[in-house]
Amino acid sequence: MSTAELGLPVDVPSTALFTDRYELTMLQAALRSGAAQRRSVFEAFTRRLPEGRRYGVVAGTGRVLDAVENFRFDAPVLDFLRREHVVDDATLEWLAGYRFSGDIWGYPEGEVYFPGSPILRVEGTFAEAVVLETVVLSILNHDSAIAAAASRMAAAAGGRPLVEMGARRTHELAAVAASRAAYVGGFRTSSNLAAGFRYGIPTVGTSAHAFTLVHDTERDAFTAQVESLGRGTTLLVDTYDVATAVRAAVDIAGPELGAVRIDSGDLLLLAHRVRQQLDDLGAEKTKIVVTSDLDEYAIASLAAAPVDSYGVGTSLVTGSGQPTCAMVYKLVARAGDDGELVPVAKKSVGGKTSIGGRKWAARRVDEDGVAEAEVIGSGPIPADLVDQQLLVPLVRGGETVGREPLEAARLRHIEALAGLPLSATQLSRGEPVLPTELL
Repeated sequence: MSTAELGLPVDVPSTALFTDRYELTMLQAALRSGAAQRRSVFEAFTRRLPEGRRYGVVAGTGRVLDAVENFRFDAPVLDFLRREHVVDDATLEWLAGYRFSGDIWGYPEGEVYFPGSPILRVEGTFAEAVVLETVVLSILNHDSAIAAAASRMAAAAGGRPLVEMGARRTHELAAVAASRAAYVGGFRTSSNLAAGFRYGIPTVGTSAHAFTLVHDTERDAFTAQVESLGRGTTLLVDTYDVATAVRAAVDIAGPELGAVRIDSGDLLLLAHRVRQQLDDLGAEKTKIVVTSDLDEYAIASLAAAPVDSYGVGTSLVTGSGQPTCAMVYKLVARAGDDGELVPVAKKSVGGKTSIGGRKWAARRVDEDGVAEAEVIGSGPIPADLVDQQLLVPLVRGGETVGREPLEAARLRHIEALAGLPLSATQLSRGEPVLPTELL
């Protein structure tokens, strides 16, 4: 299924140069040595979760598939590589015809993962698989970090809607990817129109303080907004005095006022006061939206407050203090002289070792269907785990087979969380909620 078949209006441009130079210099040397055509298996995984996190969230898989499909070296790109003497002519000729023809398996988007989980497995020749390393890690590390933060915030919100509004706090293209990842992780809407255009994410937004300030009075601003957008709009009430603004908002829009937004001050105290004031004015159905540098801890602290939804920006798009997942992409197996796969692994001090072998992963559950361990192995799969396998085919023989609507990833994450022990969503610091068992 292509992006066009999914109804997505924007195609991804060439991703060929979203890579580190040493990927291509390795390629050149491998072409010369003959190792370039050796069958190889790479795996993306993380050795540990960010401090305090109890699970990770797989996000960006759909973008990885787009990136692999669009990893093409056209004439301008090849001219750049030639001009900068990055690789020799023989390598340029090989790159000109590059098309990934191997297989990719991975955890489906929205699934949770743990230390050592083979989140993505790329199989093909060494040459065609090694050059994908940088772009794969760039996408997975960023999107999974945002999705994990979003998931924690959604858990803290306890079912109340969350709005992603971080576009002004990150790179303009990263903001679109962050909106997508946040949607996978549990956010319901975004303020980012590019995210809505590209991925079909619902968008929302009304006004900022500048709209109030440009009018002669706050009442003038509220009147203009209600007349233009209707009584169901959301009015920002903390530009001057909150109580005065709420009174004016209800006077202008009536009890049909959709919502008021509070963006500063003691949100817990103000939410209670505003709710009481709205009720006293007959606007019992008017909702309260809070923003202002929220993170999962601030959201949790408002659990008992009469808040109807939250808007989150900076903390979300920076991964709430963990902007990367520290995923790596390692060669774990390659063909031996007889053509059979041979496990390979880096041996190093300082916690940077890896485990060789082409791996499978499964999640063992107890008699109640609750997950109790992440089981990873490279040998035969135990019979009791066959139906619990996590890796699914994403690319087969160079053809994408695993693309799906974004909504599927979002729903999968809800299901994945529901299958974990209840302690998974606790915000208190702790170890991964599931142990990783190696077979």
